[in-house]
Amino acid sequence: MTNPTAAELIARSNRLGSDPKNTNYAGGNTSAKGVERDPVTAENVELLWVKGSGGDLGTLKEQGLAVLRLDRLRSLVNVYPGVEREDEMVAAFDYTLFGKGGAAPSIDTAMHGLVDAAHVDHLHPDSGIAIATAADGEELTSKVFGGKVVWVPWRRPGFQLGLDIAAIKEANPDALGCILGGHGITAWGDTSDESEANSLWIIDTAAAYIAANGRELPFGPALEGYGALPEAERRAKAAALAPTIRGLASSDRPVVGSFSDAEVVLDFLGSAEHPRLGALGTSCPDHFLRTKVKPLILDLPASASVDESIARLKELHALYREEYAAYYDRHATPDSPAMRGADPAIVLIPGVGMFSYGANKQTARVAGEFYINAINVMRGAEALSTYAPIDEAEKFRIEYWALEEAKLARLPKPASHATRIALVTGAASGIGKAIATRLAAEGACVVIADLDLQKAQDAAAELGSTDVAIGVAANVTSPTEIQAAIDACVLQFGGLDLVVNNAGLSLSKPLLETTDADWDLQHNVMAKGSFMVSRAAARVLIDQQMGGDIIYISSKNSVFAGPNNIAYSATKADQAHQVRLLAVELGEHGIKVNGINPDGVVRGSGIFSGGWGAKRAAVYGVPEEELGAYYAKRTILGREVLPDHVANAVAVLTGADLTHTTGLHIPVDAGVAAAFLR
Repeated sequence: MTNPTAAELIARSNRLGSDPKNTNYAGGNTSAKGVERDPVTAENVELLWVKGSGGDLGTLKEQGLAVLRLDRLRSLVNVYPGVEREDEMVAAFDYTLFGKGGAAPSIDTAMHGLVDAAHVDHLHPDSGIAIATAADGEELTSKVFGGKVVWVPWRRPGFQLGLDIAAIKEANPDALGCILGGHGITAWGDTSDESEANSLWIIDTAAAYIAANGRELPFGPALEGYGALPEAERRAKAAALAPTIRGLASSDRPVVGSFSDAEVVLDFLGSAEHPRLGALGTSCPDHFLRTKVKPLILDLPASASVDESIARLKELHALYREEYAAYYDRHATPDSPAMRGADPAIVLIPGVGMFSYGANKQTARVAGEFYINAINVMRGAEALSTYAPIDEAEKFRIEYWALEEAKLARLPKPASHATRIALVTGAASGIGKAIATRLAAEGACVVIADLDLQKAQDAAAELGSTDVAIGVAANVTSPTEIQAAIDACVLQFGGLDLVVNNAGLSLSKPLLETTDADWDLQHNVMAKGSFMVSRAAARVLIDQQMGGDIIYISSKNSVFAGPNNIAYSATKADQAHQVRLLAVELGEHGIKVNGINPDGVVRGSGIFSGGWGAKRAAVYGVPEEELGAYYAKRTILGREVLPDHVANAVAVLTGADLTHTTGLHIPVDAGVAAAFLR
């Protein structure tokens, strides 16, 4: 049963964390002190419940709390070795845990345990950080809040900061909180409601003061030629630039992207001061750990062509990498972690918007959200004063903190298809859906393309949030709809790595009953449709310069002459030869092209359920419900083939074990000797 104090803390945390004006995603921490019975001594002991490392306030649950004995935590003051060795105190928290201790204690645990208040909130609100990063932040704190809020000079999060805040609270008994220079806010209270109210008062008072007293144009006047393009034009330009930018951002390691053309971003980039402010970088540790110390900003107007923009982005990227390496060299010590990569996490394009990157879609999206937080902070600081983030050396100390490195080392090993972005056609049901499901399970981001938008979106929702999969409408006989699907893919996930040509249909008829329309329909969907999808995808893959995979779901019929099936089998043979042709042509770009030849996939198949099954059953003289078993009996292995078996083959062909295989057709038919490849 959850302790009432802990339950109250969770409810408060969820309320504070669910409103972005209060704190950024996974930013800040909250705590409560209370009493619980020790099951060993049967005596009541004072405990501290505090949000654990890496959790998010808005979604915090009981398992996300660290639980520590307050007496033991406060006794750590007696063994504290000083600020030069304060990192050792994180390991010392393990000796203060109560029972199993819950989640791992965060670096801010000391702040919560040492401050003499029953409830403490540490948050990263944009309005509060605006005061914290203003050049005259200390004076502003006094002016904005009077004696209710005290200024704390910048100090890296840790045990010493906890001691500092505890001393400041003791010296200022009337204060209800403090502004942490360059960082955020901390508030406290005797009750949970009082702590929450004090936090909100600081946040809202800062925001109201900025609104009432700030300059009208904190980012300066509009910069001619840098204003936002019309929506359709800017999104088309973003889609055209996305593959190249993702390729640049993946120079050290593959990343997933996210795109935002939020008004706040476009306004920032359209203002005269954006180059100066962008170069200063972010300040709050949560911000620059996600966004790196500064973004890459294209220094061309919105009217610059795609080709001009790409040429300049390549130059700026090379310069960014040189400057980042120099930043590392300026501050690295012999015991610093190795440089983690010199590519930007944020790329800003005037008139278009922001691209952000990370190890997965959520990380990339959140990085962009954090940079929007940073823009809001800059706006507030510049409205009242001058934006003055913490200095570069301090940023380096946090970015390459041994504790941060240890946290990264604890991350689980990435799944086989992590950072890969897949587009699967005809994926709302059957084989396509099974393929999309398997790729998502292996860590890929997936775009489910289908004729029926609602079914595509429903299938995507089954795989998870839009950080995992999205559904789009795409008729593969339409170049316009194909390009729209590709554009949706690169704008949602940053690029494209893996294409599965699965969309198809079949009409089972003998030669004399096959009409011109029957022939054209099947060839337009499968042969021509696959060609057009591959062509559109190849442009992205080539621009990215990251290699990639194109998979054709062909058929046993591409090599086996079955009865009454002229149009379907001929178009499958066309697809099969496209595999060979494209493997040869695209190999120089590192793009592998392979095919899969299924047979007898009855259960779960959209083609079979659409009437094809009944017609094939009639050809073979068996009841339709027994068609799968009939196909199984005629195979060498005597096994029925399911959509999941085809999905398995796609996962293997596009995974890490077959990196040197292209132009291959894999039979997934349980063994049909007549369809053996010769």
